Amino acid sequence: MRKVCIVTGTRAEWGLLSPIARELQHHPDVELQIVVTNMHLMERYGLTVNNILAEGFKVDCRVPLPENNGSQADVARATGACMSGMASAFEQLRPDLVVILGDRTEMLATASAATIMRIPIVHLHGGEETQGAIDNSIRHAITKLASLHLTATEEYRRRVIQMGESPDHVINTGAIGVYNCIHEPVVPKEELEALLNIPVNRHSLLVTYHPATLDTASSAQRFGALLEALDSTDHGSVIFTYPNNDADGLVIIDMITDYVNSHPGRAAAVPSLGKQRYLSALHYIGAMVGNSSSGIIEVPSMHIPTVNIGIRQQGRLAADSVIHCGESAAEIATAITRALSPAGQQAARDTLNPYGSEDTLRKCVSAIVNTPLNSLTIKRFINL
Repeated sequence: MRKVCIVTGTRAEWGLLSPIARELQHHPDVELQIVVTNMHLMERYGLTVNNILAEGFKVDCRVPLPENNGSQADVARATGACMSGMASAFEQLRPDLVVILGDRTEMLATASAATIMRIPIVHLHGGEETQGAIDNSIRHAITKLASLHLTATEEYRRRVIQMGESPDHVINTGAIGVYNCIHEPVVPKEELEALLNIPVNRHSLLVTYHPATLDTASSAQRFGALLEALDSTDHGSVIFTYPNNDADGLVIIDMITDYVNSHPGRAAAVPSLGKQRYLSALHYIGAMVGNSSSGIIEVPSMHIPTVNIGIRQQGRLAADSVIHCGESAAEIATAITRALSPAGQQAARDTLNPYGSEDTLRKCVSAIVNTPLNSLTIKRFINL
């Protein structure tokens, strides 16, 4: 029986990992373990550990992090606390493999603890590039700690190999988020509108904006320009989801709250929509706006435009439906107008998503279940 431990810290990340967890939960040769941390355990972000439990999963360990005021030093201290908590969790659970996704600070802490405790790591979404965030460095650091890599495109697979990883252990599975777009049941629009208390239609926008942690300007300045652009363009209702708890995340949350309060009946904010409601919203709206990786990776498969603002996602492979723009209010407004235009909508309908791949879920599960553990314990640097 292979003990596979999935570690998750955010609602978006769990939305990607949950179909893999479901398959592992029912696999006869796997004992699934789930460890939750960070935003899942914070009321401010919707206490989304309850969503995991409501889906029928058992949470084996909780690693709470200290609440912080959003400063860089606070994030660094929380990362240290996470590493200590993960060591205790792994000491208790003794997993054979740890599965992590992406590039968050808590995943670097998790990978560091697992490496020191000689637990092989499976890493999803390595090899990607986001020049405007510290996530870029964290992602590549996790690559060097992980032993099995499940990448979203062939280009990203080549990058991981370029970093000295064994080609036998770098598998292009495609993005699991695209699998979710295709297979997740859709919530009726009336149910979504009742939750948000605003109308939702093809003129609506979904906004997800995170701090760009390598930006020299303040998040207040950058997000303020986005709000100004929203007020200067012709569109329908606006759905805001909360940012990650990076440095300056609380600043953005406060600005969202003020905007929603001053636009009754036209704007709504939710800490977390959850995977099903989030993907359902993408079925009904006209465009996504912000700087989230979801706008690059998943939204093109819903055949609506993405307005990608600024430097945070700079360097990622993107579909033709992604409209990149600068960070001034005028540039954002122009991009929103283009996205909602007939030409912008048609381009999104015609687009091909470079992150799509056949049989992504099966490839991920097969690699996690069938890769021999003894092949993952010692890493060599492979010269090209």
